[in-house]
Amino acid sequence: MKYKFIALLLLCVFFSCDVKNADSTSYSILKEQDRASLKDELLEDRFTNLLPELMDKANIDMWLLISREYNEDPILKTMLPATWLNARRRTIIVFYRNKEKNTLERLAVARYDIGKSIKSAWDKEKEPNQWKALADIIKERNPQKIGLNISKHFALADGLVKTDYDEFVENLQEEFSDKLVSAEKLGIAWIETRTEKELALFRDLVKITHDIIDETFSEKTIIPGETTTEDLVWYLRQKVTDLGLETWFHPTIDVQRNNEALKSHIESFSKAKDEKVIQKGDLLHCDFGITYIGLNTDCQQHAYVLKDDETEIPQFLKEAFKKGNRVQDILTNNMKASVTGNEILAKSLSQAKSEGLKPSIYTHPLGKYGHSAGTTIGMWDSQDGVPYTGDYPLQKNTAYAIELNTTVFIKEWNKDIRIMLEEAGFFGDNTFEYVNERQTAIKPIKFN
Repeated sequence: MKYKFIALLLLCVFFSCDVKNADSTSYSILKEQDRASLKDELLEDRFTNLLPELMDKANIDMWLLISREYNEDPILKTMLPATWLNARRRTIIVFYRNKEKNTLERLAVARYDIGKSIKSAWDKEKEPNQWKALADIIKERNPQKIGLNISKHFALADGLVKTDYDEFVENLQEEFSDKLVSAEKLGIAWIETRTEKELALFRDLVKITHDIIDETFSEKTIIPGETTTEDLVWYLRQKVTDLGLETWFHPTIDVQRNNEALKSHIESFSKAKDEKVIQKGDLLHCDFGITYIGLNTDCQQHAYVLKDDETEIPQFLKEAFKKGNRVQDILTNNMKASVTGNEILAKSLSQAKSEGLKPSIYTHPLGKYGHSAGTTIGMWDSQDGVPYTGDYPLQKNTAYAIELNTTVFIKEWNKDIRIMLEEAGFFGDNTFEYVNERQTAIKPIKFN
């Protein structure tokens, strides 16, 4: 399996899968068929090597996922093979874990196999009633706990709709009704856990994200006095489309300059930003992410348009940016396994403030979804902690958008500015690392 994975990545090099822009920057993006092969390989690896462990940890020996076409459970959506863009009719997946025999059955109570990983277990000609067929599978295996995707506080783990729940319960044998439990923790674990193979892909994806930002924040893309922030927003959108990628949110570009007051947090986080013509002396900021083979990125970086008499970033902006990096360091150093997001938030804010910083932290899980499942470490409007999702403990082998800002007074501009940063990070075996480095200096945009 390991060698097959490497071979797929090498296809991009030897069979001209790269897409190149005018600057000869090369992006290693696979062709559609190779993407499908890699997606299915990653999924099979998760079913084989990850799911049994997760089910054992959650103490659930049967997990049911039920969806109808175009109304998919968010978790079931991540389990569909590359050739299944949606569920078909009513799709029911049964995972049955026999811990004593160390087996995991993957069954589809559906008319078809679900790719190569999940086999159809329903013969409609023998049993026309799909719910009865499911009930028979349950009775034959006699599970101790039947996990359903029901969750009050984690939306991604709450994918079972009421209609399907009611019909399922109506057809379930009475002796199993008291074995139904929420699969919340199992569902969150499935969404948030990154495998070694996924991490390798994730590193490439974050590098592509950084490269696109570098190209956007450059003198070949920006003409001071002409290029607007909206021009750059749509440049990002078009670049993503041209590369055959997708974005999971509309990007933003905003400007801070010496003659304009700092916007409030509400204005800063609003997607309805005023269009501005970019000028020399502007501090630019972007919020941008892409989707590729079932993973998502989320990144915020800064650039500065040098004035005619400047050859480098002004020192006062360099020093301000260092304070943003310092808040990052404080947060990531406080990330420890089994500690809740609210505890990490409180400790990090307290430490940053004790150092004279003015921080705001709003870090979220990242991976299968942009705003993914897992612990929440603050929200921009919830700096005292986030109920429920912030009470969830940090787990190993999970990924996060390390998202935060710090407000810095600039005496040269006689105003506050806000250094807003976001980078993909991976929390492994009680250690933190950036998935593909982080921005440690403002990007200079220089014109002759």
